[in-house]
Amino acid sequence: MRTVDTTPHTEFRAEAFFDRVRPHFVEDPLGQPFDEGGSDLALNPDFAAHMVGIPLKDAAVLVGIVDDGEPRVILTQRTEHLAAHAGQVAFPGGKIDGDDVHAVATALREAEEEIGLDPALVVPMGCLPPYASGSGFRIVPVIARVHPGAVYTPNPHEVADVFEVPLAFLMDAANHAVVARDWNGLTVRAYEMPYGERYIWGVTAGIIRRIWERAYGDADASVGA
Repeated sequence: MRTVDTTPHTEFRAEAFFDRVRPHFVEDPLGQPFDEGGSDLALNPDFAAHMVGIPLKDAAVLVGIVDDGEPRVILTQRTEHLAAHAGQVAFPGGKIDGDDVHAVATALREAEEEIGLDPALVVPMGCLPPYASGSGFRIVPVIARVHPGAVYTPNPHEVADVFEVPLAFLMDAANHAVVARDWNGLTVRAYEMPYGERYIWGVTAGIIRRIWERAYGDADASVGA
């Protein structure tokens, strides 16, 4: 694997990142329709027929940026026995409950339940439009700043591990690739971003890619398979 320079260049520092992504925040993310560029349909237009008539479940994830000079993104390794996305790398998050007043509340609650992240150490910056997954979820990414002193306590029923990845790595298009896999008899294309022993792919990588497109890139940028 090639050596990647994750030094936080000016454009990848936390404030610069927030400045770039802030214009894309929406007040009412669940009132926003997802666009095909912000969903699994971006790489799989045939999914349009597959997803017709499927009621999407609303969910929210915390895209937590820890900043102590080198901004890093909090990710989890899900346990192997979960019903959805078992064993995969994911943002802390989950379904939006009826008692949640906003997607931000869901993201904070789920992060506390899954990794023991104290909400008092999280400063939500804003929400991006929802990302639709082929597995039936409409996911609101909640961008937030997380105090570098935060301590993680993984819930063993849901999270096998918590780790951080440099923002500079995730926001470097050179680290984005596309892989084809078989899923329920379909050939599915998805983004992948291997980082050391961590394999980031699927919905999580798709959300990261969409954040990159808004903050640094071009929605029409090509990625090699």
